[in-house]
Amino acid sequence: MLLAIDVGNTNTVLGLLELSEGAPPRVLRRWRLSTRVRTTDELGLDITRLIELAGYGLPQLGGVIISCVVPGLLYAVEKACRRYLGLEALVVGSGLRTGLKLRTDNPREIGSDRVVNAVAAMERWGPPLVVVDFGTAITVDCVDGSGAYIGGAIAPGLAIGADALVTRTAKLPRVPVERPAAAIGSNTIAAMQAGLYYGYVGLVDALVRRCKAELAERDPRRPAATCVATGGFSNLIGRSCEAVDEVDEHLTLRGLALLWQRNRC
Repeated sequence: MLLAIDVGNTNTVLGLLELSEGAPPRVLRRWRLSTRVRTTDELGLDITRLIELAGYGLPQLGGVIISCVVPGLLYAVEKACRRYLGLEALVVGSGLRTGLKLRTDNPREIGSDRVVNAVAAMERWGPPLVVVDFGTAITVDCVDGSGAYIGGAIAPGLAIGADALVTRTAKLPRVPVERPAAAIGSNTIAAMQAGLYYGYVGLVDALVRRCKAELAERDPRRPAATCVATGGFSNLIGRSCEAVDEVDEHLTLRGLALLWQRNRC
């Protein structure tokens, strides 16, 4: 059994995965914590309690892998795994065997979560690909027909957009992000929800269509790119996007499991 930890800017996702020979990784449990500064002991207690409350024992863990886009938090997470789980975590970074060719101006700039998502999507759907991750930022990542990661786009995420409406205006209230009954809101809250929901559906559709078109121009002989959506708002927004073909909320966890297998097994 593998513990996968994905430390994002807003949330930290932990997943327990079952690894079987010849079968794709299976997510047994998933937890979402707020990303904030915690001591090693706080992190260790959080992790061990979650695992034990789910009915699993720490001795069942065979490994830990971490993807972290908040460098200041990585040390505490690694130390917590070492102290409380008795395991040395594998960290996604340079030197890791990914099986993914990186063809961008500066591969070191690519967030580890973006690489992990591309690896998971490649394993399941094959190239060419467009991967959309609904996180703090909305990232759109492209893999060409040869299987090379060539870049993508980054836009403000839904939570950032919702916060901006509140903090940069005098009278607009904070509203939950959810699907409205109609695009024409009959009150302020409904109008804000319509703007956020349908605005981001349109944003994602426009970006994905352009990326698919550019991938097709690069190699017209290849089939059309498959678009996969993941992340916190993928079920809410991704399923309403016409350009999104698949939604997999566990994509990052599956990608971490694949990387662990390729580097430790």
